[in-house]
Amino acid sequence: MINKFIKREDTLFEKLKKESRPIVVYGMGNGADKIFDLCEKKNIIISDIFASDEFVRGHSFRGIRVKTYSEICELYEDFVVLLAFAVFKDDLMEKILNISKEHKLLVPDVPLFGSGIFDYDFLSINIKNIEKAYNILADEKSRSVFLDVINFKLSGEPSFLWRCESERDEVFENIIRLGKNENYVDLGAYDGDTIAEFLGNTDGSFETITAFEPDRKNMKKLLKAFGSMENCRLFPYASWENDCTMNFSGNGGRMSCFDERGTQVEARAVDSVCEKATYIKMDVEGAEYETLNGCKNIILTQKPALAVSAYHRAGDIFSLVLHISSLNPDYKIYLRHHRYLPSWETNIYAV
Repeated sequence: MINKFIKREDTLFEKLKKESRPIVVYGMGNGADKIFDLCEKKNIIISDIFASDEFVRGHSFRGIRVKTYSEICELYEDFVVLLAFAVFKDDLMEKILNISKEHKLLVPDVPLFGSGIFDYDFLSINIKNIEKAYNILADEKSRSVFLDVINFKLSGEPSFLWRCESERDEVFENIIRLGKNENYVDLGAYDGDTIAEFLGNTDGSFETITAFEPDRKNMKKLLKAFGSMENCRLFPYASWENDCTMNFSGNGGRMSCFDERGTQVEARAVDSVCEKATYIKMDVEGAEYETLNGCKNIILTQKPALAVSAYHRAGDIFSLVLHISSLNPDYKIYLRHHRYLPSWETNIYAV
C-alpha cells in the first residue's frame, strides 16, 4: 500500500533541502515557532518571514524583521512560502490560493499535540496500522480522503486537501441522519457552535443534550447561549477515560488543553455522567483516545453515532479509526475533511 503515497524524495522536507530559492514563512505565533524549530533541526535555512499587512508593525520574529508580502516580492525574484497558521475562512483561503499561483506554497502539517510529525519515517513505521485503518473505512470517498490527507501530511501540498474537502451538511445528509429524539453528548462544546449545529439538523427537537466544556471563558459563553434550555445539561468538565482532576490550560479559544502548568479542573468519563447517548461529538484537543475509553460502555451497548476529530496528533487519522473499531466492530466508519489548512477539520464519523 505504501505505493499509494508519494515517493520519499517528494516529501516536504526532502523538497526543502533541495531548494535553491529563498524559503520564507508566512505567519507568526506558535505554528511559526514549530516550523522554524523543525527546519533548524533538519538544516533547512529560512530566509525571511512575512505577515498579512494588518499585522505588520515593524516588529521582529525569531530575530527577523516581519515584512509584508509586497516587500518579500520586491526583495526576492522567486521564493517558496511555508504557511504557518490555520486558514478556513473563504476570503483568507482565496488569498492563500492566489499566493500559491504566484509562488510555490507549502503547508507543513505540524501536529497540535505530541512530538512526532507525519513524515516518511513515521509512515514506514506505522504502515501496517495505516493499511488496517484504510481497509476498515466504509466507502470509497472515505478511502480517497484518507489517502489525500496522508499525502498532504507527507508533501505539504495544499492541493491534496483542496480536492478532498466537503461540506459538513453532507455528513448529516448521508452519514449521521439525526432524528427528533436524540440524546446528544457534546465534548469540547466551545461556545455552543456545535450545539447550534445539532439543533439546526434536528429542527430544535431532542430528548437531552449533555455538554462538557472546561474552559471558563468558553463556559460563560455556553451558559449564556444555552443555559436556560430545558433538558440541556452543561458541565465545566474535561472529558477523559476516568473521573479525576487534571491540570488544564484555558485561554478562551479552541485550543484549550490539558497542561501540567495549568489550573486544576474536574475530568469525567462519559460513562459515569450519561446513562444514554445516541450521538457523541468529541473535539477534545488531543484527548480523543482517552475520551473514547471513557465512553466504551455506551459505545459497546448503545452504539451512538460518533463524530471524532482526527487531526490533533500525528497518528490520529489511523489510530482513532482502529480504536473505534476495537471498541465496537459493528460500526461503519467514515472519514471526511472539511475546508481548512492544514488538515484540521478532518473528522471520523461512525454509525
